[in-house]
Amino acid sequence: MAKAEMSPAILAEGVVRRYRTAGRELTVLDGVDLTVGTGEFIAVVGPSGSGKTTLLALLAGLDRVTQGRIVVEGRDLGALTEDERAEFRLRRMGLVFQTFHLLPTLTALENVLVPLELLGRDGTHRRRWGRQLLERVGLGSRMDHLPGELSGGEQQRVGLARAFAGEPAILLADEPTGNLDRETGREVAELLQELNREMGTTLVLVTHDLELASRAERTVRLRAGVLDRNGGGSG
Repeated sequence: MAKAEMSPAILAEGVVRRYRTAGRELTVLDGVDLTVGTGEFIAVVGPSGSGKTTLLALLAGLDRVTQGRIVVEGRDLGALTEDERAEFRLRRMGLVFQTFHLLPTLTALENVLVPLELLGRDGTHRRRWGRQLLERVGLGSRMDHLPGELSGGEQQRVGLARAFAGEPAILLADEPTGNLDRETGREVAELLQELNREMGTTLVLVTHDLELASRAERTVRLRAGVLDRNGGGSG
């Protein structure tokens, strides 16, 4: 895809990730090369255990490569300290997880405000923006509810609002509909796609759901830690 070649937001070169477990070495990713253009929406698909979540964690700087390198917006993540990666992630990335990761003692609005508080945004502005986001995801009447008072679909909507709160350049989503029923998952997927389009974010989506993956501009497939060159396409 020309967009990916002209202005890469994410570049992974020769990425290998190995772990030692039970006295032996396990290779989870084995020489992955991937380029994602600025504003591009790609899906990474593959069966359980193929390395999808490991790849996403590496792209987010939550883990380090064993070999190779990952460059995000011109920053080599391997050259950054853990604190520098955390700061970069806060300012430039949004994360959406399968299991929501909402703080149980905070309301929906307070959960959305967390990244804005960490970014030092003005209190009046951040509350207004947080409310706008929750209204955008259809939770205008549920802002003061705790996560335990919300359905799974509503919790994931809060997760989407929180991920987009800092207006990230890059959004990384790991099985965002994996814990939802089919209809709720479809609604959340549509919302994710709409928000991404409105904000012009680069989106990397990990999923085993081929229907969800079909929404992406391009799909790449992982098989046993190797990127399948025949599994991609320009969707």
